[in-house]
Amino acid sequence: MFNQLVISVADVHNTTISSMVVVTGSFLLLLVLLKKFAWNTIAETLKKREDKIANDIDSAEQSRIEAKKNEEETQERLSGSRVEAANIIKDAQKNGETDRQQILANAQTEASQIKEKARKDITMERQSTLQSVKGDVTELSLEIAEKILNKELSPESHQSLINQYIEDLGSGDETR
Repeated sequence: MFNQLVISVADVHNTTISSMVVVTGSFLLLLVLLKKFAWNTIAETLKKREDKIANDIDSAEQSRIEAKKNEEETQERLSGSRVEAANIIKDAQKNGETDRQQILANAQTEASQIKEKARKDITMERQSTLQSVKGDVTELSLEIAEKILNKELSPESHQSLINQYIEDLGSGDETR
């Protein structure tokens, strides 16, 4: 039985080695056939795929660089817009302040003109009133003087009396 077991093991060992030789030979034949008929096509396909992937990576990198450049340009334009908006606001405030000052100056000038006109009107009205009062006083004075003296005054004495009365009236008006 031991002999049979040894022979069986030796047969299995021969079969295993021969199977390994056949499998190795088949594998080498398959590699040679692949090399001759399919390797160039496979290598070419792999090369095309490698080139496509490299192009895609380059395109993605180029797109990333372009996107970054666009972002920087957009930021610059945005900053420029902010500066421009600030300048517009500043100019508007400056113009508003200038307009306000001019309106105030015009209002003050107009108020001064109105005051001056009112003063002139008051002065003219006062002069007119004084002339009217002087005329009335002169007439009343003459009438009183005539009644008192019962006589008619000469033009020289009449003028002297008027001037004296006006001086008295003017000095009395100044004390008020």
